[in-house]
Amino acid sequence: MADFLLELLSEEIPARMQAKARADLARLFEAELNTAGLSAEAVETYATPRRLVLIARGLPQETAATSEELKGPRTSAPPQALEGFLRKTGLNQDQLTDRDGIWFAVIEKPGQATVEVLAEAIPNIVRGFPWPKSMRWGAASLSTESLRWVRPLQGIVAMLDEKVVDFEIGDVRSGAATVGHRFRHPGPITLGGASDYLEKLKACHVIVDQDERAHIIREGAAAAASAAGLTLVEDEGLVLENAGLTEWPVPLLGQFDPSFLQVPREVIQLTMRTNQKYFAATDAQGALAPAFICVANIDAADGGEAIVHGNQKVLAARLSDAKFFWEQDLQQPLEAYLPKLDDMLFYEGMGTLRAKADRIAELSAEICRAYFVDRDPETARRAGLLAKADLATSMVGEFPELQGIMGGYYAEKGGEKPGTVSALRQQYLPAAEGCIPACVALADRIDTLASFFSRGIKPTGSKDPFALRRAALSIIQTILANGTRMSLRDAFALAEVKTDLDEMMDFFADRLKVQQREAGVRHDLIDAVFALGGEDDLVRLLARVRALQSFVETSEGADLLAGYKRAANILKKEDWSAEQGANKTLSYTPENAETALIAALDSAEPEAAAAVEREDFEGAMRALATLRGPVDAFFNEVTVNDPDPAKREARLNLLARMRAAVHRVADFSRIEG
Repeated sequence: MADFLLELLSEEIPARMQAKARADLARLFEAELNTAGLSAEAVETYATPRRLVLIARGLPQETAATSEELKGPRTSAPPQALEGFLRKTGLNQDQLTDRDGIWFAVIEKPGQATVEVLAEAIPNIVRGFPWPKSMRWGAASLSTESLRWVRPLQGIVAMLDEKVVDFEIGDVRSGAATVGHRFRHPGPITLGGASDYLEKLKACHVIVDQDERAHIIREGAAAAASAAGLTLVEDEGLVLENAGLTEWPVPLLGQFDPSFLQVPREVIQLTMRTNQKYFAATDAQGALAPAFICVANIDAADGGEAIVHGNQKVLAARLSDAKFFWEQDLQQPLEAYLPKLDDMLFYEGMGTLRAKADRIAELSAEICRAYFVDRDPETARRAGLLAKADLATSMVGEFPELQGIMGGYYAEKGGEKPGTVSALRQQYLPAAEGCIPACVALADRIDTLASFFSRGIKPTGSKDPFALRRAALSIIQTILANGTRMSLRDAFALAEVKTDLDEMMDFFADRLKVQQREAGVRHDLIDAVFALGGEDDLVRLLARVRALQSFVETSEGADLLAGYKRAANILKKEDWSAEQGANKTLSYTPENAETALIAALDSAEPEAAAAVEREDFEGAMRALATLRGPVDAFFNEVTVNDPDPAKREARLNLLARMRAAVHRVADFSRIEG
């Protein structure tokens, strides 16, 4: 068995593309092996900013020999048919076998050397590699047929054990030499194969394993912060990004002017993270410290002093810009930015952001008045009006990710009420908590959904370019987080933009199923409650669903469900939908099981109805549970389709009555099982 090493050396590979590139390389390589009838014991892939690497361990030296039998013409066929078969197989007639009057050919294919397989496979992989973005370069780039790669391809190492797998792609020929770190070891390195690749590269200041680089960054950044008496603000995304930017990562601690701390923490962290790829740190009290951790790509002779100094200068310039935006924005109150929203479009055909702000303000007040009766609708109106004002500020123009957050800061500086400040800060969260924040978040998303649905713009399949599913999910989560008792249908009716409410409720039913499935609630039970119609109070609906799920998972619930389905099937078969004469005095003496079910229904029906009325859904389920025994006995002892028409009618009516009693709690026909 042999080990194969492939290294594709290039200019810098963007960090965001490296993980997928490793997965694609492994997938394409294994597909080529499968086509050739080969398999490796293990395939490892690595990526650095300059190289994409694959090591396949445990490859056979050649493919297995194969034997293929081909059926030819009959022995009595014309000579032309035989000649054609011989040309196809490359055999002579004396090499054919006559079997029951039919010619057969056996084609023996010897094994192919794995080196030869790889020499064909790797160029195929490289030429067909699915980079999200790729380029051509050099003189050859004049032709559209020239090689494309993420960045100019500079070298290829391809070795099976110690032997070079020889091939050429474009003007790059495979070999056994690579280069080390760009600054510490830029000269050539001759390799012995996969066996010494990782060690030789590390000796030349290249850590090939991305997981090892990430570990060094993770631990080194924390240690650098700790040495200064600080705590690292953990950011795994930043760890992985820096691992994709460096081949020899060295975390270094730097400082910035404490006067910049007057700028909101989120601005400083976003500036460091987005623009510079720096980690932040906090002091003993949890406040943001005037420090950062950068990741150098070299173990500098001066301990990184010059690197830190350079990074401090760059960060100071960035933070100066942020401080300027902050101070400029504070020169006028948040309300002063509202006129600028007149020049900002919400969406084509849906008016301006200022018009949307006015709608949010009115709807926030209406929701507050209708569902948060102990709160001030005018505060909700004010918060709704200011919700989008920060979109016109310089800071949000520079950092769109800070919309809402900056509005909260500006509102607080402007002396707005705490409820308004909180509403602006929470408006983009998945679930806003608190009365005024909930009013604004609900109003914003209700207006958005109504605006798009009214114009026929809705999610289709996997496409949801305006995140309307997310908006609906946020409405659900906000309602549940606050325990808000509200009718969704009535809330949408309050919106200025009108839409088809039935269609909207169906949309929410689907979103609720998705949201609750992740919480462990069965979708069929949500269907069973929605099917009752008129239930759009999500708090009450989910209380009923939870009680139903607990019930159907018991033996009593499972048995009653089975009995219900048997009754429903009989009624469906007989097309029996009304309780015709259900309250008539029976003209015959009922059987004992029949009498027992009538008595059980007489007790369970009013008890379950009363429990539902007071929203004691567990109590309603307990009432239904008393029907289990009588229903079982009824089916075991009573003939429903009795030859006597009076008995048949009365018993069908009794089953219809049982079905109706169950339907007051949930539509059991929607429940699976």
